[in-house]
Amino acid sequence: MAEKKDPPYFMYFPGNYRWSAAFINMISSAPYGGSEIGELHKIGTMLKDKAPEDDEAWFDACVKVADGVRAYAGKFADGNYKPAAAHAYLRACNYYQMAERFRTPKDDRALGAFRRGVECFHRFIKLTDVKIEIVEVPFVDGKLPGYFVHAQNAKPGKTPCVVFFDGLDVTKEIQYMRGVPDLIKRGISVLVMDGPGTGEAIRFRNLMLHHETERHAGAAYDFLAARPEFDPKRIGVMALSLGGYYAPRAASMDNRFACCISWGPEWDYHTKWQQRLARIERGEILSLSVPWQHLLWVFGVQTKEEAFKKLEGFKLDGVIQKMRCPYLLVHGEGDQQAPFEHAQNMINACGSANKHMKIFKREEGGYHHCQVDNVTIGMAYMSDWVAEVLKAGQ
Repeated sequence: MAEKKDPPYFMYFPGNYRWSAAFINMISSAPYGGSEIGELHKIGTMLKDKAPEDDEAWFDACVKVADGVRAYAGKFADGNYKPAAAHAYLRACNYYQMAERFRTPKDDRALGAFRRGVECFHRFIKLTDVKIEIVEVPFVDGKLPGYFVHAQNAKPGKTPCVVFFDGLDVTKEIQYMRGVPDLIKRGISVLVMDGPGTGEAIRFRNLMLHHETERHAGAAYDFLAARPEFDPKRIGVMALSLGGYYAPRAASMDNRFACCISWGPEWDYHTKWQQRLARIERGEILSLSVPWQHLLWVFGVQTKEEAFKKLEGFKLDGVIQKMRCPYLLVHGEGDQQAPFEHAQNMINACGSANKHMKIFKREEGGYHHCQVDNVTIGMAYMSDWVAEVLKAGQ
């Protein structure tokens, strides 16, 4: 009799990959203060027996819990209980932004929830013992919002820093809950940013997604290099998910970056979307982490054909060969969003003499997309690598 294997992916909502993927994203933020299991279960209970396409129910459940958490965060703050208030505001931020995740188009209710999430993060900044600055990074198309998170345990003198970009549907606030505390504990400062097409940049500044990430990544480098506390020769770049394209594109086209991390592979985003939609049409997959219409919004176009024309630029072949800085590619063996062949193509083509691919297997954890099943093990590996490369603490 064949041994029965456990399902490879944790499905809080059986048969609903999209909601389950978002839910596990909230669960995995817990080590960095982004969630509490009891609050998440309140959301899950409200969504019990709801249809997979009922994104209005998802929005309402997440916002209701976020409102409750924000309310008692305010009570903690009024009582001058700063650590408790800071933690609660951070969790409320996460729930608001995850509520808004599936709401397309972004109507007033969606933008209102997102804005409350940003406000909660700003309150977290005022109350936490982590030193964080709210910054604006000027670039050719305007200004990009970001958070500058200061290193801890750093020795006197100029310190290293990493520019940390998001993915297709992530935000700088959610990124903070993706291991930034691990980096700063190793003496590395972090500039967490919304790039064009993400977060506040698209919602409130109308900055659309484009494939030339060196335009804003280079501006982020300039911003950091101009600050006296940093060593311009020890500024790296990293990004997650679709950022697996952003970071190597930036480091390949701008050789000032001292190192680069792709947190997930992204070799050819145009072909990937063609394959995704073909698989849906064949009934091989039922849903994606975000609906394909998300592409129309981030590119500012009206048709699928226009979106796919924009996607043609998101290819690393002919680009990553130009990279010369140390490069790390991190991949989960069970990643359902990025096939292994894309990771293999990237590491083979990379022009850096110092390049390494880490593949996390199911037995050790970090098996899924961007190590969502064990973010801490993935971030620990990346943080230790970048600390060594950038000589943090030296």
